[in-house]
Amino acid sequence: MSRLWDKYKDSDETELWRRYRREAIREVRDFLAEKYAPLVKYVAGKVAIGMPQNVEFDDLVSYGSFGLLDAIEKFDPDRDIKFKTYAMTRIRGAIFDELRSIDWIPRSIRQKARQVEETIAMLENKLGHTVEDEDIAKELGISVDELQSLLTKISGTSIVSLNDIWYLGDDNDEVSFMETLESPANLNPDSLIEREEIKSVIVEAIRHLPDKEKKVIVLYYYEDLTLKEIGEVLEVTESRISQLHTKAIMRLRGKLMRMKNALKK
Repeated sequence: MSRLWDKYKDSDETELWRRYRREAIREVRDFLAEKYAPLVKYVAGKVAIGMPQNVEFDDLVSYGSFGLLDAIEKFDPDRDIKFKTYAMTRIRGAIFDELRSIDWIPRSIRQKARQVEETIAMLENKLGHTVEDEDIAKELGISVDELQSLLTKISGTSIVSLNDIWYLGDDNDEVSFMETLESPANLNPDSLIEREEIKSVIVEAIRHLPDKEKKVIVLYYYEDLTLKEIGEVLEVTESRISQLHTKAIMRLRGKLMRMKNALKK
């Protein structure tokens, strides 16, 4: 460990944060960056799952490091949220921002993902219930096997899609889809109401997912299991878990986008 670690390791962290907010002491920032550096590798490891081989883990760590520094600069210790929770969102966001900027998803894959997502949303909106692979494949004019192969190919896009940003209240109050499951108490009232509306839609949408898709979402986002570990729990292949995850995210995203459009009206 470094000299900074020895100097600050026994400090009260809340007071350390408040001191940094008041005085912006560089070595305090460096200590916090050192302490939470393993969080960057953890988030990068989660993001790396399902990514194509041309996306390097070390690059994800590099992108995420900028998110950690951004989190340190913007974190308010007096808000009702833990730094780890706040930082993970910023780290993940920085990684996805960079992935978007380098346009790592081929256009053809992005188009296919959009087509499948729109098909699922259209069918479920029209029929009023969750649709099965057979329904989706039929609408797309392909076989179920072809659909499952396609879901595997577009799996990387689903990981990015649930980390899109919603803007709540003023320009500095931003939140990802998954972060809406956290509800800091001191948001302004309008932002809090909107966040709670989004949260209720997410919870309700997850509740209505097919059983296996629901389990994948809960185990991946709430229990922090990898897709491989979820496959072992559910006794199916990692590839099948990837397909289930992709479909679940597309269903959730469709419901969320309908809500977002409704809020704009």
